[in-house]
Amino acid sequence: MKALLIIDMQNEMQRRIDAGMDCVNADAPDRIEVLSSFFREQGFPVVHVRHSDHNPASPLHEGAETHLPMPCAAALNGEAVFFKSTSSAFVSTGLADYLQSQGITDLLVVGAVAGFCVNTTVRGASDLGFAVTVAEDAVIGFSLPGSDHSAQVIFDVTMAHIKCDFAKIVDTDEILRSYKQESEIGDLV
Repeated sequence: MKALLIIDMQNEMQRRIDAGMDCVNADAPDRIEVLSSFFREQGFPVVHVRHSDHNPASPLHEGAETHLPMPCAAALNGEAVFFKSTSSAFVSTGLADYLQSQGITDLLVVGAVAGFCVNTTVRGASDLGFAVTVAEDAVIGFSLPGSDHSAQVIFDVTMAHIKCDFAKIVDTDEILRSYKQESEIGDLV
């Protein structure tokens, strides 16, 4: 079974975009909303992962406004939400057990941030045997503090590494076309 995995789409990401940080796919939230709606309409699970920092001064500390989910990542009743304190969504949560218990074998990954949590989660999912696809245009990337590399360079290198051995990289339109075709074929069988 397929599931949409939304990583770290919290208000802190929007704050960074609004502050003018160098980024890729500032419009990813729009694509995530489209994909979430499609997955829900098709009866596929939508799973949410949010970063939760133990440091009270962190913008991703549980009490901070910037810790809350962006509108595109608001969980509906019954949707699983996992809070992580590590880069990988698998290390500090029960995500793998949950996915396996639900019969989920294929993950479509979207969210933030490409070079950090998306990267490590995708690699972890692949290592655990999940078939992983990344919606490249529904993933946000930022530049790195203290680095001379742009957000685009970091994003492109990250996606190239992921594509090389861990996941299929596609865009939202391609995913929707592919899944709609699968649904139509399934209706005929």
